[in-house]
Amino acid sequence: MISNQADTFADSEHHAMAAVEDTMFYYIGLHRLLETQLLSNLNQSTLSVLDAGCGTGGFIKRLKVRYPKWTFTGLDYSAVACDLARQRTAETIVQGSILELPFADQSFDAVVTADVLYHLPDDSVALKEIYRVLKPGGIIVMNLPAHRWLWSYHDVAVSGLRRYTRREVKQKLVAVGFKVNFCSHWNTLLLPLIILKRKVMAAPKEGSDVKTYSPLLEWFCGILLSIERAALSLGIRLPLGSSVLAVARKMTKV
Repeated sequence: MISNQADTFADSEHHAMAAVEDTMFYYIGLHRLLETQLLSNLNQSTLSVLDAGCGTGGFIKRLKVRYPKWTFTGLDYSAVACDLARQRTAETIVQGSILELPFADQSFDAVVTADVLYHLPDDSVALKEIYRVLKPGGIIVMNLPAHRWLWSYHDVAVSGLRRYTRREVKQKLVAVGFKVNFCSHWNTLLLPLIILKRKVMAAPKEGSDVKTYSPLLEWFCGILLSIERAALSLGIRLPLGSSVLAVARKMTKV
């Protein structure tokens, strides 16, 4: 295992994630967005999906119920995250590094990686590994934090190293050999509130923003993310947002 990947989350952050991943508007919206992109880009009744950096397993748990014929594998560097994920899903959870994936070449139809690469000193190594384990024609669905000017206490609390522009994400994917199908910002409608909370208000004592809010606020934020998901599913690209979503394909050789 490559040793220059830090155990990026404190144990407390993993437990906080496990406690809210099934109910917090952000995770629900993110998982549905990733699901929509998988369905739009791979028209198959059965899929083998790797969640690279699966955390506490919420994405796999949610989608396995909806798509029982799909095969999911989760990978995370943290032993604590893997233990929590195994408590939440019966799918295969592997402890390992995204910098040296413990899987054979061309093993998966799709790789999903959400808010993982920004923890890594060299994210290009992870992208090369993802490219390697994808089958020809397979896709990567990737989410990353956006805009350097949004750097805040939250990034520090979860041990982030950088935030991305949309252009950077596309360039990194193309450099590895992917063909970019779609790349857009999202979490756009909530951006004013995010700026207020992270750049104007005092940092919370608990560290990150991984927590549930009042039922009314959770409902309101969820509705806004649903509106954005509908727009993105139509191919609309949003110019600003706290995250970047990208979908790219490993092209078959001619």
